[in-house]
Amino acid sequence: MARSPESPAAPRVSPPDLPLEFESANARRSADLLAARLDLEVTADLAHASLEQCTITADADSVDLTGATLIDVDMTGVRIASLRMRDAGVRRVRISGGRIGTLDLSSARIDELELRDVRIDYLNLGGVRAADIEITACSIRTIDMPQADLTRVRFTDTRSDEVDSRGMRATHVDLRGLDASAFLDANSLRGTTLSSFQVQQLAPVLAAGIGIQVKD
Repeated sequence: MARSPESPAAPRVSPPDLPLEFESANARRSADLLAARLDLEVTADLAHASLEQCTITADADSVDLTGATLIDVDMTGVRIASLRMRDAGVRRVRISGGRIGTLDLSSARIDELELRDVRIDYLNLGGVRAADIEITACSIRTIDMPQADLTRVRFTDTRSDEVDSRGMRATHVDLRGLDASAFLDANSLRGTTLSSFQVQQLAPVLAAGIGIQVKD
């Protein structure tokens, strides 16, 4: 008898494919960059740019990657108050270490994204279409995922104060490694995997959502 696939399936995330050498480059709107090294400061406008096989370091107030295409990009130790990646195309991107105030990935198209050891105040995944996301050892104050379409997403050793998952569509989304103080809409967690302890915490909200009155 054929075995059914393991559930939840693990994300298929691989490191960015990077060259041995890079050319230093400056940020500019609609740039077409290959094998470039970017060191961003203050504000950087890379909206609608194409970045392939690039590395990014940053100590900046604002980095705009709205509508950009990022393929095989590594961001290490960045400190950015606002990182806008709305409507971006993301493939094999890794962000490791550092601090980000707002990471806006709303309406992005994501295929392989790794967030590791990053402190984020606000992570916006609203309306994304994403497959293969690995979030490890992160502290994320608020996670917004309304209307997100997520496939093979896993949280490991990650903390959050608040998670908004209203209207989320989830396939193989593993939340067992997400220590969240509050889920704003537990009924939208269909398709996710939770630990028994998480289910116990959510029981009152789940009961209320299906009209059960709980009294002792």
